[in-house]
Amino acid sequence: MAEILSQQEIDALLNNIKSGSEQKVDHEQEKEAILFDFRLPNRISKNQLRILRSIFENFAESFSSFLVSKLQTVVNINVNSVDQIYYSEYVLSVSNPACLYTFEINNTDVKGILELNNDLAFSFVDKLLGGNGLGSKQTKVITPIEQRVLRVVVERVMQDLKKAWQTVDNMDFVVEHFEPDIDFAQITSQSESVLLISFEILIGEQSYWMNICFATFAFDNILARLSNQKLASPRAVKHYGVTAREVLQTHISYTALPVQVELGTTKLSIKELLEMQKGDIIRLETKISDDQKIRTKERILFLGRMGVVNNHKAIKVTKKIIEQQKSL
Repeated sequence: MAEILSQQEIDALLNNIKSGSEQKVDHEQEKEAILFDFRLPNRISKNQLRILRSIFENFAESFSSFLVSKLQTVVNINVNSVDQIYYSEYVLSVSNPACLYTFEINNTDVKGILELNNDLAFSFVDKLLGGNGLGSKQTKVITPIEQRVLRVVVERVMQDLKKAWQTVDNMDFVVEHFEPDIDFAQITSQSESVLLISFEILIGEQSYWMNICFATFAFDNILARLSNQKLASPRAVKHYGVTAREVLQTHISYTALPVQVELGTTKLSIKELLEMQKGDIIRLETKISDDQKIRTKERILFLGRMGVVNNHKAIKVTKKIIEQQKSL
């Protein structure tokens, strides 16, 4: 808000103007100009980059769990960097031949490249085919057979990307094709900016790298959905506003659990068991009036009485044992 002058200050200013004695105000020294490249505007803010790093860290955690189970060895994946660079700079950094898989997000114009380090690709193939992952290969070319083996890993990358991006929206990542040459994997123009995410993959004592590159010109609509409030937690949008405990309880409540009803018990000798014939009656130690035990494996959950409901055999719960076991 501008400063309000008093009447005396206004009169003094008018008198100075009439007498021509007013002094010109010295302009501040001009600030040093900062170069700005209009070809590469910062499409992604620093805040959005932090959110993107969180998303890809969730992806790395999920993908490493898959590799641990698939390769039967210790695997750790770290997000090394999340950067905005020229696509031309990325092209120059890719080796030839390379292991590149182009992909897209369904119902959008977003395209991307999954780049596997050649040594990492050969390690995957070797381990998936029963080797120790330390084998060497004279040529760096990925053969069609190796491409088919790697497809299992690449498809899982797409699934884990979809899971990680559920914090923003439900997006389907679909593999398009394999390319050994970056010149044929054109996802945007050379002068456009791209989002490059670099990962370090540690398999045992060996270190490899993997890159995911997105064309940012079609990324604007997705970036607009990024919100600190919704992405502070790695939980998916459908679980937003729900505690982790509630999410787990919901999933556990739909888990199938085998339940058995113990009608009675008795003891037989081996001789009696071998002499049993069709029509023999086994006398149980429990009475008809006794409650039957309802259990899951070795744990008794309830007690109940046998009966019939709509011509189906049933048991009515008469007593809850779970709470008593907790208090003991």
